[in-house]
Amino acid sequence: MSTVSEKRHIPDQLGTSASRLFASWETFLLCVAVLIFIANSLASPYFLNAWNLSDATFNFTEKALIAFAMALLIIAGEIDLSVAAIIALASTAMGAAAQTGVGTFGIVLIGIGVGLGCGTVNAILVAGLRLPSIVVTIGTMSLFRGISYIVLGDKAYGGYPASFAYFGQGYVFWVISFEFVLFAVSACIFAVLLHATNFGRRIYAIGNNEFAARFSGIHVERIKFILFMLTGLMSGIAAVCLTSRLGSTRPSIAQGWELEVVTMVVLGGISILGGSGRVGGVVIAGFVMGLVTFGLGLLNVPGIVMSIFIGLLLIATITLPILIRRFRYGRAS
Repeated sequence: MSTVSEKRHIPDQLGTSASRLFASWETFLLCVAVLIFIANSLASPYFLNAWNLSDATFNFTEKALIAFAMALLIIAGEIDLSVAAIIALASTAMGAAAQTGVGTFGIVLIGIGVGLGCGTVNAILVAGLRLPSIVVTIGTMSLFRGISYIVLGDKAYGGYPASFAYFGQGYVFWVISFEFVLFAVSACIFAVLLHATNFGRRIYAIGNNEFAARFSGIHVERIKFILFMLTGLMSGIAAVCLTSRLGSTRPSIAQGWELEVVTMVVLGGISILGGSGRVGGVVIAGFVMGLVTFGLGLLNVPGIVMSIFIGLLLIATITLPILIRRFRYGRAS
């Protein structure tokens, strides 16, 4: 009995050195965020305006909602590259419903339901049939967005109810937007789920050694099934917020977001190989990416330059820990 108890504590507490490493990475990210904030305030006289800072949160809150679920999935050793396409399909379904006179409540339920349904499809293919997640989600990425293009073509859906705009444009108090409150609540929920429950510890166990996790009595497929459904659910919620903020639906909506979501997760200290990372790092990474993109936008930097920056950031965050590890091993040997 004591052996099982010890195993349950291993994934989340990999050792004092590992805990220090996570803490130092999060501290480093926090310092980077502060430096970017100072640089933006010096580069543009409009940056420190309260409403501009509030607008800056829209650059990352919707992506961060997906990143929280993606973080758990990557820690478990899987990945979902269809999240942006799920947003497109959910948005298309919401737009079609709006054209038929469905009210705000129904539109929101449809968007979340489509996201959950798409996540379930991925779950069945990966957890049920045990197919490689990267191959499956590349396929469903083309499938979901392809359906949106077939339905919409070069057209766009609009005509959403006025009350629907609150989810992406509304403010709870002064400059505090509904999206930011949703982001903060989601961060707390996912932090508790990952770091304070047996479910979270099992996620770490699967990511560290799936073979050993099976022999310790963990239902690996069941947990992966739930994680893919959760990622689809959060993609559906993000689709509601994004569609509400834009006020229209196009098949190209959220194009390329899968790259930015993965970048946010990896930048937050989640190991791309699985088994390690914390939600707090993803939260700080969201602020870092949001501050960078908003600052570049104030300086009228073209969108293609931002895409190049995101790509370089993803490469750097993946290679830097590997190079540091090799350097340490070299010195030790």
